[in-house]
This record gives sequence, C-alpha cells and structure tokens, in this order.
Amino acid sequence: MARPIKETPVLKGADAIRFRKNMEFNKKVSAEELDRMKKNFKLFQSKITF
Repeated sequence: MARPIKETPVLKGADAIRFRKNMEFNKKVSAEELDRMKKNFKLFQSKITF
C-alpha cells in the first residue's frame, strides 16, 4: 500500500533567500533559445507515438 505524501516544508531565512535568487537567475532565457527549445519539442512530439 502506498504511503501518504508529506507536506512540502516552508522555506525560511537564508534558504528562502537563496531559493528566491536562484529562481530569478534561472528564469532568464533568450528569445532565440526559447525558439530553439520549442522547435525541438515539436520535433520530438512529431516522432513519438504512444
């Protein structure tokens, strides 16, 4: 039988600050990179069958 999933702990203090800085840094993607990623996604999606 499966175990219940525990709640995600709330980040506080230095951990919360570090997480916030990492999120702000990681979400910056150039328009060219985003286009490349979308094209690759469409390519893979067209080749995969389930």
